[in-house]
Amino acid sequence: MSVKGAKHARELLLKEYRGVLSTHSKAMPGFPFGSVVPYCLDAAGRPLILISRIAQHTHNLQQDAKCSLLVGERGADDVQAAGRLTLLAEARQITEPAEVDLAAARYYRYFPQAIDYHRTHDFDFWVLEPIRARYIGGFGTIHWLDELVLANDFAGEVEVGMLEHMNSDHAVAIAHYVELAGLPPEPEAEMVGIDTEGFHLRIGQILHWLPFPTSCNNPGAVRQALVQLARATTWPTSGGAQP
Repeated sequence: MSVKGAKHARELLLKEYRGVLSTHSKAMPGFPFGSVVPYCLDAAGRPLILISRIAQHTHNLQQDAKCSLLVGERGADDVQAAGRLTLLAEARQITEPAEVDLAAARYYRYFPQAIDYHRTHDFDFWVLEPIRARYIGGFGTIHWLDELVLANDFAGEVEVGMLEHMNSDHAVAIAHYVELAGLPPEPEAEMVGIDTEGFHLRIGQILHWLPFPTSCNNPGAVRQALVQLARATTWPTSGGAQP
């Protein structure tokens, strides 16, 4: 396994927030069935999806949990030269009430327009348990990865506290991050996720993951990284990918 390949693949999974979910067709046995789904990563670093009980892909997963999620770099001019990841997984519906509440709190930060889907429109949360992944970072950069996901050490109250603090007290700093990364200045960005490698901003309904200058293993290190970025005139590139 390539450690570098796993890092780049994980960053791609963080940067993107929608992919093609392929399931085994129940209506047409033997054929794969692809559908587009938005996702975010849960506390364990696994893709979390919200899907309708009446959707074809849900019926397929109920019969055979084996699936794949294809994720590619958005806006690539040459899709064959761009990074892409095929995550082979087994899907599991989240049914335990406490786990559902945690999934809902996380998912709705990323996709607030989906609030109450699972209550009013018969939508349920599912998690994709990774089995293996195939990462292609461009021509000649190809890896099979047996270990891809990385747990988010901040998930839960620590992360929520940092997000509330940044959004309430540091809107100017967030606007500076947007400017540094060359992202649209309107509508106003909201910080919706923090992990050891970077953070997510939501601008309207579009999500952007931006890397920290270096990996952060505790809230103090996150604070130092955010202060460094707030004072930077260009986005630091050492220790992480460019935004």
